[in-house]
Amino acid sequence: MTENIEGAKFLDKTNNILLVSAGLLTIGLIAGGYLLGDGLLRSKMADRSVTVRGLAEREVTADLATWTIAYSAQSSNLQAAQADIDQDTAAIGKFFTELGFKADALKPTGANVNQYTSNGVPQYTIRQRLSLRTNDIEKAQAAVARQFDLVRRGVVLEDGSGMSYTFTKLDEIKPEMVAEATKDARKSAEQFAEDSGTDVGGIKSATQGYFSINSRDGDGGGYGVTDTPYKKVRVVTTVNFYLD
Repeated sequence: MTENIEGAKFLDKTNNILLVSAGLLTIGLIAGGYLLGDGLLRSKMADRSVTVRGLAEREVTADLATWTIAYSAQSSNLQAAQADIDQDTAAIGKFFTELGFKADALKPTGANVNQYTSNGVPQYTIRQRLSLRTNDIEKAQAAVARQFDLVRRGVVLEDGSGMSYTFTKLDEIKPEMVAEATKDARKSAEQFAEDSGTDVGGIKSATQGYFSINSRDGDGGGYGVTDTPYKKVRVVTTVNFYLD
């Protein structure tokens, strides 16, 4: 009889242990499922983002002017052709001196001699190039506006002659323009978020585009056409924002 009582107590104790273990296991599964579900939800929320582009533009004035002057002289006598070239070079130097440029403002950048025969008579063509570099943009504009004065003085300007203006201070405005482009991108992201009932969070990733510098009014250089010192700097950034 005593053995039966003790056996029943042992079974009850064993059953209680099993019940407690099963309860703990159930609680663990529920907690694990909740944490897993919450983690997946957070992961899904973290993946919510929008990619937009931001634009920044700025009008600037060039700070460097470069004028390439290409001219030539032709004769059946090499010495005569050289004399003509020397005369043209002197005329060009005088032209720039009259405009207020220093004598060393002009630099030779190349010369060549071409010889051929026409009806048995040798012909010589001498081509020469001079270059003017200046940071005085107004003076450069005044000079190029009078370029046909050189033609009147007998200088034969060739294709390749022309003024080009360059903006060299891009690094000084890059940080501000990138900030402006990022701010513009955020505006687009905020509009998207408002339409979708969410809020814009931090930046997930960003890519800076190339800076481009073009003529402000679409003017271009070329033979008989001068470049413009008035430029437009442009940059486009691509930004990926988190959505909260």
